Amino acid sequence: MYELLLLVTAVGAGFLGALLGLGGGIIVVPVLTLLYHVDIRYAIAASLISIVATSSGAAASYLKDSLTNLRLAVFLEIGTVSGAIVGFLISSFIKAQFLFLLFGVFLLFSALMMLRKREEHYSNHNHPWAEKLKLDGGFPDKGEWRTYKVENVPLGLFAMFGAGVLSALLGIGSGIFKVLAMDGAMKLPIKVSSATSNFMIGVTASASAGAYLLKGDVRPEIAAPVAVGIIIGSFIGAKVMVKMPAALIRKIFVVVLSVVSIQMIMKGLK
Repeated sequence: MYELLLLVTAVGAGFLGALLGLGGGIIVVPVLTLLYHVDIRYAIAASLISIVATSSGAAASYLKDSLTNLRLAVFLEIGTVSGAIVGFLISSFIKAQFLFLLFGVFLLFSALMMLRKREEHYSNHNHPWAEKLKLDGGFPDKGEWRTYKVENVPLGLFAMFGAGVLSALLGIGSGIFKVLAMDGAMKLPIKVSSATSNFMIGVTASASAGAYLLKGDVRPEIAAPVAVGIIIGSFIGAKVMVKMPAALIRKIFVVVLSVVSIQMIMKGLK
């Protein structure tokens, strides 16, 4: 019965994770620790496994639907991986309380900024780096093929570096920051941002999941139903996102950002 509840919960987390490009981990950890009273170490390990599972489950569908910008994803991983290394090195010198407060305030501000955007935006010119590296692309939208350009590539790369640092410091997936950077700074369509983020988080989470596995924190009775549920939910979420209006995806994203930001601020104040 316990495993079945975990499976059902993970399906919901995988659905939201694939829909918003978050990886599901940001939902799995609070649910496992608060609702099922799972030890935080095992919850984080199961979360990392679920992030890889979500990315794997959704990535195939997104690639098939031509939503993922593969070339851009590989390029931006340079910033994310570099940031994760720096974050790991400085983690012992920074108090977690200030990080949680900073994290929460930043997410709340980002939610308000994203709420103000009423229409999907498409850039009509490339940054020189995007032109040289051929980072622009196209995707199907409402039966039409829409092309898009990529702006502010250095700013996006720097934002990915920051996402990697915060991911390592806070022990969370950086899917939110990846989507915000691609949607806000680089002016990518929200669907492309979510799909590309899904591909990227799987790459960065694989190494961390392997480390937890070697430490013995991956419990099969927890990680297995969570991973299976995440895969099922991510496939459903990937299919739904293709047909869902971009405006609705943005509203859901704002709600998730707001809830997580309040949780982070409360944890920082404690």
